[in-house]
Formats: sequence, C-alpha cells, structure tokens
Amino acid sequence: MPKLAVLDQKGTEVGNIELADSVFGIEPNEHVLYQAVVMQQASLRQGTHATKNRSAVRGGGRKPWRQKGTGRARQGSIRSPQWVGGGVVFGPTPRSYSYKLPKKVRRLAIKSALSSKVQDNEMIVLNELTMDAPKTKDFANILKNLSADRKALVVTGDFDETVAISARNIPGVLVLTANEVNVLDVVNHDKVILTQDAARKLEEVLG
Repeated sequence: MPKLAVLDQKGTEVGNIELADSVFGIEPNEHVLYQAVVMQQASLRQGTHATKNRSAVRGGGRKPWRQKGTGRARQGSIRSPQWVGGGVVFGPTPRSYSYKLPKKVRRLAIKSALSSKVQDNEMIVLNELTMDAPKTKDFANILKNLSADRKALVVTGDFDETVAISARNIPGVLVLTANEVNVLDVVNHDKVILTQDAARKLEEVLG
C-alpha cells in the first residue's frame, strides 16, 4: 500500500496517507496507457477538413468540345479531376475521429497513469486546498512551496471557483475535480497534486 507524506499549502509535512493498492499501487500497463492517450487525442481532433469534388467546384457546366470528330480525347467537363482546377478525387471530408475503448480498459489506463506518478515520486498529497480570494500570485506561491511550479495537475475533491480562477492564468497548470481526472492530463503534467479528499474519491470510484 503506497504511503505518501501529506503536505500543507506551505509545503510542510503534516502527516501521512496510505493510498489504495488497487488504484495507486498497480503495475502500470504501458500498452493500455498508450491506447488511452491515442483515443483521447483522436477524440480531440476537429475533423473539419474538406476538399471539393467535381460536383462542388465552380464551373464546368458545359461540355468543352463535341464528343466526336476533333481528334482529341472525349471530355464532359473542365472540372473533371484530370483538369487543372478540377475536383479532387477521394479527398478528405468532415468526419469524427473519436472512438471508445472498453470500460475496463479505460479504468485500467487511469489506474496505470496514477500508479506511474506514485512510483516516479511525481505525486503530492495536500491536506486541503483553500483560498480566501481569487489571486494568481497566491496560487503560484503555493505551487512554489510544493516544488511544483512547472507543469502541474491539481486535483480537488469538488469544484472550487476561487481555486480555478486563481490557477487559470498560470501556464502549464490545470485544475480538475476528481470526477474529471483523465489519462491524457495525468501523463502530460510533470506533477500531480491531489487533495486528501480527491484521493479518497478516486479510490471510491476506481477501487
């Protein structure tokens, strides 16, 4: 059972917490992690690319020359694909790239991501995260006290508007609730900062 120090907002150790093996102490499955990251990245693609086929290109309504007797190859439109300015054959069309992995695979992926952060000493547990007023400077100082002032993912138990507003202008910092934690964001950040409340909620949902 992984045992981590619990810190306060000043970076002082105030206790310890034992995290569930089933969520934070499994052997990370790299292939499942890869599958989950690719799935999320694919789902983020807009898929709005498009080209015009011969029916969508302007012009070409008249047959360029008569069918027979000219000695040239027969042509029906100057917007056929072989003409300069003609339509595109089999070009990309708007589509969705999203797909889904089985529920058990997605669950294994998020467990693998969290366990990997614990094993690499890239997870920090806070006793609580509260702010009196929205202030980016104060939030930046908290991150500095925790030695996590670079790319940091902050996970809270419940949505706190004051915390969210304080963090949103800091480059590389993202605040999520326990219900919003996902593989891509965990993998993309150097440090994961969990409140005790968030850790227990993750154990409850994923355990």
